[in-house]
Amino acid sequence: MNVPNQYLKFINSLSPISEKVLMEMVSILRKVEIEKFDYFVKEGEISREIGFLEKGIVRAFYINEAGKEYNKTFFTAPNFIGSYASIITGLPNRLPQQALTKCIVWKFSMIDLERLTEKYPEIEKLRRRMAEYLFLRNEKRELEIALLDAQDRYLILLNEFPDIETFVPQYHIATYLGISPTQLSRIRKKLGIKQTNR
Repeated sequence: MNVPNQYLKFINSLSPISEKVLMEMVSILRKVEIEKFDYFVKEGEISREIGFLEKGIVRAFYINEAGKEYNKTFFTAPNFIGSYASIITGLPNRLPQQALTKCIVWKFSMIDLERLTEKYPEIEKLRRRMAEYLFLRNEKRELEIALLDAQDRYLILLNEFPDIETFVPQYHIATYLGISPTQLSRIRKKLGIKQTNR
């Protein structure tokens, strides 16, 4: 199986594990392609799989009572995707994850991961590090929303995802920032950023 090197590097960056265990983790992977606008996990589904995003961009979003969409986060490769809250609680997913470009994903079932965790204690450490990584990512996002203005949040987004505007429409970026497309346009003009057709 031609597993991408970035998967192996990402795993080891979280918690170094032996080659034997790494190969066992590779053995439970299944490569899938997700077409643009298709979903990795839908709202209302009970999630049972995690995916490693090798290529592409995925958004996690929610829809309010008025039917308006808000983007909570973007995932770009390399990264893990999936509804961790649904997996942990066994409850239906509330944040659908949709591909904004064609994506290559290596996915695995939590049942298979649980089996390997019982066999290899170092995977338990990896899972703990992964949980810490997700916690810190979410806390960073919440602090940005609470403490920074839209322009600063926009600059952080561009720093973290330099090519995002090439692939993601402006209205998606605006909802992520919690502003209107018109406001985003004004910020871009103020910063001297050339307007795109997206």
